Amino acid sequence: MRFTLTSSLIVHFALIVSSTYGGERAALASEPVKAAPVGIALGDDWSLTLQERVRGEWRDNSFDFNDDVNALTDDSWLEQRLRLGVSWQPASWLRIVAEGQDTREFFADRPNTIGQLGAEGDDTFDLRQGYIEVGETNGLSLRAGRQTLVYGDKRLISSGEWGNASRTFDAVKVHYQHDDWWLEAFTSSVVKLRDELFNQSTWFNGTSEDDQFFSGLYFSTRALAFQTTDVYALQLHQEGAGGTDFVTWGTRWASNPDRFAGWDYTVEMVAQTGQVKGEDLTAFAGHWDLGHTWKDQAWKPRLGLEYSYASGDSNASDGKTSTFQNLFPTNHLYYGYMDLFAWQNLHNLAAHFSMQPSKNLKASLDYHAFWLADTNDAWYRSNIISTARPITSDASSFAGTELDITLVWKALKHLEVQAGYSHFFACDYLKASGSNDDADFAYVMMTLTY
Repeated sequence: MRFTLTSSLIVHFALIVSSTYGGERAALASEPVKAAPVGIALGDDWSLTLQERVRGEWRDNSFDFNDDVNALTDDSWLEQRLRLGVSWQPASWLRIVAEGQDTREFFADRPNTIGQLGAEGDDTFDLRQGYIEVGETNGLSLRAGRQTLVYGDKRLISSGEWGNASRTFDAVKVHYQHDDWWLEAFTSSVVKLRDELFNQSTWFNGTSEDDQFFSGLYFSTRALAFQTTDVYALQLHQEGAGGTDFVTWGTRWASNPDRFAGWDYTVEMVAQTGQVKGEDLTAFAGHWDLGHTWKDQAWKPRLGLEYSYASGDSNASDGKTSTFQNLFPTNHLYYGYMDLFAWQNLHNLAAHFSMQPSKNLKASLDYHAFWLADTNDAWYRSNIISTARPITSDASSFAGTELDITLVWKALKHLEVQAGYSHFFACDYLKASGSNDDADFAYVMMTLTY
């Protein structure tokens, strides 16, 4: 099924005007065992889900850090996303889900091609999810087909919801649920976007030259009453470019709510061994945060401090690499809303302050300081593919600081409005490697969800 541009715009506009729903922000927790049917009930067995999201963005200097050049990325544009899904659950042990998605980018000077100069581009109506799930909520279940994978705090595995098209996988996933713990095993391949063509993973594209398989075991328990403890082992295997095959070993500890009189913490530590593009890999990353919420105060203010580290490579010509591989993350949530950094060759020290003037309004202020872990390695942007500058090994590692201001307003039961402004203060690394002007970013986003 394909929509013309005109008909798609008409449908999107009508949905915004006629609906009154705004989606909740996803909780940063391990994925539940089995999502219950949501959306609009269509009888005892059928339900419908619908989401429309529109976001306007403005960026200045966030790609070249140069006031003297009016780059194609120094611009404003509009992004929209429509999702429409249906779920059929004829029995407690059987569920079939299909969801389509249509994404567009309007009014941008940059090429309207996904990935070029950070463009979201167009991906006309295609299959986002389509899977069958067999099994009971408590006990053993299996899900097979196109689906999202979300684990832990989404630092390594996520659907990447900030992105207009987000991320899905062709996957088979087995889940076992016990009273206070669960275990999942999966194998998958990420789906690649192809406008005007059916989106495919390398698993099903008919060639073996770049076959990619991402598999893992993920265990989560609340046996300790004061925290959730996750332990995982993940493997990424990919053909081509010398061959990639490495294992990611990690653990995550997150305090359970209301156990420490307003205090909360998260710890995640990860190691990697194997090969990346023919080079021997040994890498490490970690995250540590501590916060306190004054729950007895009217606006429930929270203050938090955190530090994130991911190793970089000190020698590009020795046949070895220490660059931490960020896998399939949601970096937007953690390393500045301007998306200038990934959990890769990084030191990030951050302070967070938030408050809720009302139950429907939340305001946040975040401040980040960024250093490269090793200046012999690159500065990797949020997408973990593109880099901000050529490697400048003799430069200072201090890249800059970022201030993020965010407002989230649940305007109606089904409508959420979010707005933000960010400013990046260029520091020593940029001064040593080229243009070094500050950068700005602002956005307004409305999300309508059933």
